[in-house]
Amino acid sequence: MSLSDSPLPSPRPLSEIVQGLQLDATAVEPYGWYAGKLELNCIQQLQDRPNGCYVGVTAVSPTPFGEGKTVVAIGLAMALQRLGKRTIVNLRQPSLAPVFGIKGGGAGGGRASLLPADQINLHFTGDLHAVAAANNLLAAMLDNHAKRRLTPQVDISGISWRRVLDMNDKGLARIESGLDDPIQAPRRETGFDLTAASEVMSVLALATDPADLRNRMGRIVVARSVAGDYITADDIGAGGAMTALVINAFRPNLVQTCEHSPAFVHAGPFANISHGNSSVVADLAALRLAEYVVTESGFGADLGAEKLFNIKCRASGIRPNAEVLVCTVRALKYQSGRFDVRPGRPLPDELIRENVDALTEGSSNLLGHLDILRKFGLPAVVAINRFPTDSDREIETLQRIAMDAGASKTAVADVFARGSEGALELAEAVIAIASQPNHFQLLYPSEATLEDKLRSLACHIYGAEDVEFETGVREKLKEFTDRGYGHLPVCVAKTQYSLSHDPKLNGRPRGFRFPVRDVRLAAGAGFVLAMAEGISLLPGLPRNPAARRIDVDPNGKILGLH
Repeated sequence: MSLSDSPLPSPRPLSEIVQGLQLDATAVEPYGWYAGKLELNCIQQLQDRPNGCYVGVTAVSPTPFGEGKTVVAIGLAMALQRLGKRTIVNLRQPSLAPVFGIKGGGAGGGRASLLPADQINLHFTGDLHAVAAANNLLAAMLDNHAKRRLTPQVDISGISWRRVLDMNDKGLARIESGLDDPIQAPRRETGFDLTAASEVMSVLALATDPADLRNRMGRIVVARSVAGDYITADDIGAGGAMTALVINAFRPNLVQTCEHSPAFVHAGPFANISHGNSSVVADLAALRLAEYVVTESGFGADLGAEKLFNIKCRASGIRPNAEVLVCTVRALKYQSGRFDVRPGRPLPDELIRENVDALTEGSSNLLGHLDILRKFGLPAVVAINRFPTDSDREIETLQRIAMDAGASKTAVADVFARGSEGALELAEAVIAIASQPNHFQLLYPSEATLEDKLRSLACHIYGAEDVEFETGVREKLKEFTDRGYGHLPVCVAKTQYSLSHDPKLNGRPRGFRFPVRDVRLAAGAGFVLAMAEGISLLPGLPRNPAARRIDVDPNGKILGLH
């Protein structure tokens, strides 16, 4: 039996993890035996401590199966801890949609896992349910307000707020509501989004303290009045109750890695349909508790990392010290466009066999992601997440390509099989890079127009020659600006499988026009959401959902959850 197949060690009592952070026992409220929530007053008391190093983890464009970015982030944090650096890894909470869909759980894997994995993947401390409850309370109060024609009077056609659920139930993406008899709510066309795409989730992740959380909740724009004004959550009296529903969820969740180093798992916005990063409040706490904080951003440098910099760092004021770019041989061979990879189906054998030509061709995608990080002035360590099918020749070729393209360092990571031991080279590279000054900068200033911000993202990040706005989008952007929201950053919802908007465009696409089909104002979160062609805020299930493999044995042990 290999090391990766051997049972993981049992988690240690939460009190030992708290003690290792040099916190008082009352600073973390236990949620079961092995998870806890950080007290809000503890976060405030940490403000006078100096910040540790802030290390981001992103990736190249993935295959539909993911390329182990979470595993590498966990393994890197464990390796830094093993080298004597007090380290916390900050990750997002898994949504039930991927758990039961294609990718499975989000607690790592093999010898680079979080504990207790089953709890983290299934409900955990209930934070996502609290977000859904707050979101849907607002929807219910809005319908009630409109039905009773309370002041400000709602223009039914101007309602923009949608309900959410944490499940990929595509049948609810577009519905007609208010069909009761007698009528209890206005009859209208609406729908559900995924909880991870909710603005409430983004507010939870971007708020800096309870007062900021409350203010952001109240600022959420939900509809238009008959007079043409925006109606907010506070206008209908919902902001306070919504905050009450999520105030406990606002407290970061403390768990441990399988090597018993600390981990915060908090907030869960997806990177392809939201901003894709864990919470600001978890980062602020971790930076004052640890010498190194490893924070993972969803998907690639074109999605989670770009949004980490332009949205999250803009909100928090935190400056990254270094970025780790995870890649795999198979993902870059896939980017050559030579292989037919489809969600829910096994990888084709020809993708797994050695093919240096396909790797070299597909490495244009790696170069594109390195170029994105360079635009933000950050040094990048390319971490090659090694799979058993990778040949030595492919690994050597990939390292040479990365260094020739301007990577500061490269390191091979084998954390799934070897845990922290498989990431020591990567940890040493990160320590060397993070200790050096960098030239971090945002891609665009807040004063730029919303159109120019979108154009900067499309041309400098995605590789487009220009933006193509569908009918009505420019008018919405002008309206947002006229009403005082032009200073907000832009969050683009697009495919994760390509640097472009089209999942079929492999490598480093150029010369296309980036289509923006709609924009939404997320005033509480503090950004404008722009949706590319083909994007949906409520994903569906694949042909063979992961849920089919999940079961419970006679002793109550959960099986098949990976």
